[in-house]
Amino acid sequence: MVSEISYGNWITHGSQVEEDAAVECVRAALDEGVTTFDTADVYAGTRAEEVLGRALKGVRRESLEIFTKVYWPTGSGKNDRGLSRKHIVESVNGSLRRLQTDYVDLYQAHRFDVETPLEETLRAFDDLVRQGKVLYVGVSEWTADQIARALKIADDMGFDRLVSNQPQYSMLWRVIEAEVVPLSEKEGLGQVVFSPIAQGVLTGKYLPGQPPPSGSRATDPSGSGFISRLLEDEVLRRVQDLKPIAADLGLTMAQLAVAWVLQNPNVSSAIVGATRPEQVRDNVKASGVRLDEEILRKIDDVLGPVVERDPAKTVSPAQRP
Repeated sequence: MVSEISYGNWITHGSQVEEDAAVECVRAALDEGVTTFDTADVYAGTRAEEVLGRALKGVRRESLEIFTKVYWPTGSGKNDRGLSRKHIVESVNGSLRRLQTDYVDLYQAHRFDVETPLEETLRAFDDLVRQGKVLYVGVSEWTADQIARALKIADDMGFDRLVSNQPQYSMLWRVIEAEVVPLSEKEGLGQVVFSPIAQGVLTGKYLPGQPPPSGSRATDPSGSGFISRLLEDEVLRRVQDLKPIAADLGLTMAQLAVAWVLQNPNVSSAIVGATRPEQVRDNVKASGVRLDEEILRKIDDVLGPVVERDPAKTVSPAQRP
């Protein structure tokens, strides 16, 4: 069981905001009933895990679901990356130390590793489950075919099965709907989605024909690669046209965006990040909001051709980074 809203610290903790502000955001999330916290070893060069570990210190561990990930480089060595047994074991031990916990609730393969046999990765994950260092295993940004292969190997070899996928998903980015979601519904995986507000684009703060606001995600080197494709004027114009829909529902634009992803029954939780506690409190209000079919149709009509639906857009590096 996870909270409908998860708190994530991809860009914020350890880089974009000071630690005091990060701790305030975590405390606000806890106060609002968020129990699920998502991070990764690579975020802010491992500093994000350290900040989250300190922020959650003193909170009853059993009341939390702490997620982290492995794959991207955490050092300069040739084995400081990927999903080999060596890197997985070393990475989880580092994550546990930084998070100040004996176990993580969900350990996720941050991308698919084309250079490691899938059997090796899944056996290493299964070993961590049996050791009690990891309770559940999942993936992030894997294709339907990659997930299906992993499930078959786990079934054939008696390994612990994947329980989740963490994809990018929003009104503007729907590439999981055609293949990943149907497979996941059939096989019992839930989606823990990131960027439900499309890196802030769906708040409406980015205006067509104008430069991004200073200090925004679009100006941060860590996040600008994801957001740049969403900053075309046609996209931004159509996003502005969502404002009357949100206003009629008594929602902020961010709340509408988060509520939209939660309408998908295969979405277990939507990850939100924040640089200020007020953002956490605003986003959490999307939990429990139900949008009827007419509203969903209006949103589709407004966004029209700028929605990305191609499942081939889910890709992992062709070789380890």
